[in-house]
Amino acid sequence: MQRDEEVLSKVPAGTRGFWVIKILATTLGETGGDSVTMTWLHADVHPHNGGYLIGTAIFVVVFVAAVATQILVKRFNRWIFWLAIVASTTVGTAMADLLDRSLGIGYTGGSSILIACVLGSLAIWYLTVGSINVQTVATPKVEIFYWVTITFSQTLGTALGDWIADSTGLGYGGGALVFCAGLAVLAALYYWSRISRVFLFWAAFILTRPLGATVGDFLDKPTSDGGLALSRPLASAVILAVIVVLVFVLPQRPGRHPGEAVGSAAL
Repeated sequence: MQRDEEVLSKVPAGTRGFWVIKILATTLGETGGDSVTMTWLHADVHPHNGGYLIGTAIFVVVFVAAVATQILVKRFNRWIFWLAIVASTTVGTAMADLLDRSLGIGYTGGSSILIACVLGSLAIWYLTVGSINVQTVATPKVEIFYWVTITFSQTLGTALGDWIADSTGLGYGGGALVFCAGLAVLAALYYWSRISRVFLFWAAFILTRPLGATVGDFLDKPTSDGGLALSRPLASAVILAVIVVLVFVLPQRPGRHPGEAVGSAAL
């Protein structure tokens, strides 16, 4: 029987397996989102035909259903959790493209707005609950903050990845290297510094999204744009299959914290 002072989180612990699956999920979000909005709805050819809006609406419905299920279940379920993560990445891709292309805000404007949204969400979460440590995600109220923040971060990742790849001239390969270097720095800080683990987690969580976005674009964008021009649906199906295998075989355990003690140790 679980001790009263020990509370299990509704999200998995940040193990190495977690980060591998997270990067693959963000890549799937890019290729899967583009499969619907660009390949099937032709929004890349006609950005004002409503394709991005329709795609966003479709993914929002799937995302809301997945998150509602995640909140309703009583304990951590690996399949429901990763379904919600993948849904958040696809809706983030469609929403970022809607802002940047259909609404004409552009990569810089879209990234700036979304950075503010992520920071604002984290600030409100902290002021309301007293902690943004993901190990405390065990109640519906905290889960809502968690998924709102994740949605903003996934949307930011697409906009930021496109901005680095397209506006700086680095291309998709160069952009992926930039984000890999950033994650390497965070890993070094994790192992060899005393910087807040909560801060490092969120920094890594946010940074893995543009990495996945640039890798996804590298896979499916035309060769004239620096991509490999692979079939978006096929690439998405392969990545999805790999994710399913990894979720099945890799250890998945919920994070845990000793009751209220986490709140005093968090940011």
